[in-house]
Amino acid sequence: MISLDLLATLFLMQDTAGAHCWLTFCLSTRTPRSPSAKLLSSWVASSLYFSGKMIKSFKQTFLSLDLPSPRWSSAETMAKDYELRQYETAKWVSTVIRGETQKEAMRQGFWKLFHYIQGKNEKEMKIDMTVPVTCLIKSGCADFKISFFVPFEHQDSPPQPTDSDVFIEERKAAPIFVRSFGGFASPEKYAEEAEVLARVLRNRGQPFHEDFFYTAGYDSPFKLFNRHNEVWYFKK
Repeated sequence: MISLDLLATLFLMQDTAGAHCWLTFCLSTRTPRSPSAKLLSSWVASSLYFSGKMIKSFKQTFLSLDLPSPRWSSAETMAKDYELRQYETAKWVSTVIRGETQKEAMRQGFWKLFHYIQGKNEKEMKIDMTVPVTCLIKSGCADFKISFFVPFEHQDSPPQPTDSDVFIEERKAAPIFVRSFGGFASPEKYAEEAEVLARVLRNRGQPFHEDFFYTAGYDSPFKLFNRHNEVWYFKK
């Protein structure tokens, strides 16, 4: 049986030659070749003509390799439970998803933004993936703002989105309290870590905006080990 999972993995690893050889071997063992096998063979043949930039974009996005992130400096010696970072002013591309669960909002928001960086913008320009993917959580609000950091080469003039639900925003320089943790982060885990951070900051007399926080994810679902996640509270 032809494993589409293995085929997809070879493509994501940019091993198109391996994908072609593997598929040729599999199809040569099917006699006679079924319509589905012929269709798959045709699909792979056309897929081999993907541009290098397209493959690079998918590889970066889904394997989280060498992705740029916003600039910051350490504003305070890292404590055991958190650190204080001073983030520079930067532009982000964002979308707001309303009336959905946080998990579903993240899914919908991610794909809207991914389509933007794949060319759904006024310049029809493909843009490299970045990290982190952030989600703004407001107390008592069912709206979620999902954002991608705009790469440095496009910071001065980001291509404008063609989707009316997607927009460019500028986040001003700000001091941010950050708590990091590993593993696969669910909405419940993010909320738990945010509550821990808020409690620590209150106990230490650190003033912060308590009515909202950000989640920040740095890894694709395909990364199994050494995952990195954060929650952010903005310092007052």
